[in-house]
Amino acid sequence: MADDKGKAEGKEEDLELEGGGKKKKMIIIIIAVVVLLGAAGGGYFFFMAGDSASSEQLDAALDSESAKSEGKEQQGAEIGTALYVPMPRPFRFNVPGTARDRFVEIRVQLLVRSSVNEENAKMHIPLIESTLLNVFSQANADDLSTSAGKESLKQQSLAEVQKMMSDIEGDKTVEKVLFTGFVMQ
Repeated sequence: MADDKGKAEGKEEDLELEGGGKKKKMIIIIIAVVVLLGAAGGGYFFFMAGDSASSEQLDAALDSESAKSEGKEQQGAEIGTALYVPMPRPFRFNVPGTARDRFVEIRVQLLVRSSVNEENAKMHIPLIESTLLNVFSQANADDLSTSAGKESLKQQSLAEVQKMMSDIEGDKTVEKVLFTGFVMQ
């Protein structure tokens, strides 16, 4: 019987430990929720309680911005939202080098300034891809291994694409050729 009594007490102790564990978990969860709510409140306060400028300061800033944009229009610069037209596939090709040939993969996006130019670029993607591939095929591995060589390739690409678009559409359409990925092995 003494053994039965010891076993019964052991079970009660196990029950007490399990109950205490649940209380500890609940306290930890409550503390975590309070900390998260405090952090969220602090973040809200930080972002929403920034410096509030007076209406006079806002008017002065708007006037200076409009003066800058008028100056740009007079200089003939194109004003508009930057839109990016991605090429559907990366360009993959081999380039010769002095030591050995290299494999190159270039991901390209085109920067245009209006929705009309964006539509023109999208409509002529196969022709743009062909033009870019012709420019890329003239490169060599030694030039592409330097920053200056990559920049030169971008400028040649831009010049050829703008020339081609001017011949077809009557305007340059593309403002920049951007390399969003460049891998050479």
